[in-house]
Amino acid sequence: MYLLKAKKRIQGFNEITREGESEKDTMMDFGLLLLKGQQTYKSQPGKERAFLLMKGEISFEWNGRVELVKRDSLLENEPVCLHVPMSTEVKIEAKTNAEIAIFATTNDAVFECRLYQGNDTRSEHRGEGTMRETSTRIVRTIFDVTNAPDAKLVLGEVVNYPGKWSSYPPHHHPQPEIYHYRFFPEQGFGFGMLGEDVYKIRHGDTLKILDDLSHPQVSAPGYAMYYIWAIRHLDGNPYTVPTFELEHLWVTEKDASIWPFGGE
Repeated sequence: MYLLKAKKRIQGFNEITREGESEKDTMMDFGLLLLKGQQTYKSQPGKERAFLLMKGEISFEWNGRVELVKRDSLLENEPVCLHVPMSTEVKIEAKTNAEIAIFATTNDAVFECRLYQGNDTRSEHRGEGTMRETSTRIVRTIFDVTNAPDAKLVLGEVVNYPGKWSSYPPHHHPQPEIYHYRFFPEQGFGFGMLGEDVYKIRHGDTLKILDDLSHPQVSAPGYAMYYIWAIRHLDGNPYTVPTFELEHLWVTEKDASIWPFGGE
């Protein structure tokens, strides 16, 4: 299935997808780590990994370095993410109750560990000034080919304003992708499209984006929709930019005539 509905999470690591799984393989491991204050977790070497702090105060320890980091809000705060190669062990110690999203994939390349926070993230208001602001959203790119050329992962976040669209105009790419969603307030919902199919999305759901399908998204009025997006480069075909559906590109033009404000 493309859509993985949210399940009750427990303390510790909660697996959501796995690299190499038999159905709809995204080529990525993905799960959520829940820790109580003073609990620790060790991630053993073996794969490229990214640890995205979603909430709480924790310390990351790797290669003899210790960094204390904190995040209070997915909507208001920039991402905090530790990205390491396959050879690095990572220890996480929770100072408060905390949640961390963990992504991993097979990658033998050697690259420097990096802790991304604050201005390290490229944050953009995409769609601004076009489409009557119906697709204005915040897109945060943590790392991609421009700042992590040896990685097999690409990682970022979207803050989708209530009642507006993102991943728009509709676009697609052959590289597999994962969207993991949160809504504020939590009873909110949205819709995610994959090709001609539409999925109702709720708090904590995960969508696998595969088969080169277009995947625009929309949130219901009143509800901010946040989602993590993780892409897995294909060997010999890394992700750089998506392919937009040409029939819908006209809406991005600043002088596009959109009814009722722009005439017929």
